[in-house]
Amino acid sequence: MWAVLPGELALAVCLVAGVRIPDAVLLGAEALVVGVLALEVCVMWPLYAARRRAGDRRREAALSAVRAVVPVAVRRLLVHEFRALHSLGLWVLRRRHRIPEGARPFSYTEPQTGIMWTFVFVSVVETVVLALVIPWPLVHAILLVVDVYGIVIVLALQAACVTRPHLVEADGSLRLRYGALFDLRVPAAVIAAARVDRRFPGGGLVRVDGDGTLDLAVGSQTTVTVELTEPVEFVRPLGRRGSARTLRFNADDPRAAVAALVKPAPTAPPMPALTPPLTPERTAPSSTPDPPA
Repeated sequence: MWAVLPGELALAVCLVAGVRIPDAVLLGAEALVVGVLALEVCVMWPLYAARRRAGDRRREAALSAVRAVVPVAVRRLLVHEFRALHSLGLWVLRRRHRIPEGARPFSYTEPQTGIMWTFVFVSVVETVVLALVIPWPLVHAILLVVDVYGIVIVLALQAACVTRPHLVEADGSLRLRYGALFDLRVPAAVIAAARVDRRFPGGGLVRVDGDGTLDLAVGSQTTVTVELTEPVEFVRPLGRRGSARTLRFNADDPRAAVAALVKPAPTAPPMPALTPPLTPERTAPSSTPDPPA
């Protein structure tokens, strides 16, 4: 399947570019695609039927069959891509993704904004230069599609980060996000402490140390450290799972994020003023003589 589908895409690009392809090649390619799709249906249908007999609904059974056939990494990449394109639409409309009432959003895109716009500028220049230099129509069409798609994806990734900020919700829980690639919810009950702590960890977007520290770096830096009372589970962008007890992430305004996470200690009610105890008044000795016995 992974060999036939890219071949079908290349064939479609050739047809759009005006390349004349023999009818026998077209017929053989389409027959191969139909055969692959039929094979996939034959593999997934028994899985779907088994889940239906087990009592699942149609949607749940279909998703279970797809999960059994399509690898987790491929599924997550496709989902991330669709979510990023959806975020691009939200960005154009100046809207943000699912911010509940009472939640405080905290952006984290400042360290990478300049890099992203540099990528976009370089990609646009590359597209124009290649369009002027390459004389072959087929190669020009293929590179034009690839370059334009690359520009759209870079914009979509930045839009996903802008429209999906970190959240401190009304109940004190924390939601860490990086665009459409990473999403972690931390209940308020397990947050022990938070502090401003600027670090520059190495590695990729999500890195976990041996001591259970999760680094969610943006532009190779983190600015906030959150200590937890117990480990929390998370899912990496390609589907692998892990756990962490210390979270480090980036926020453009780290002090405001820490202030939202750290609850002020409750103040004790004022104690009533102490008054001296009342003592019985002393009476002067009576001047009246005692009666005779």
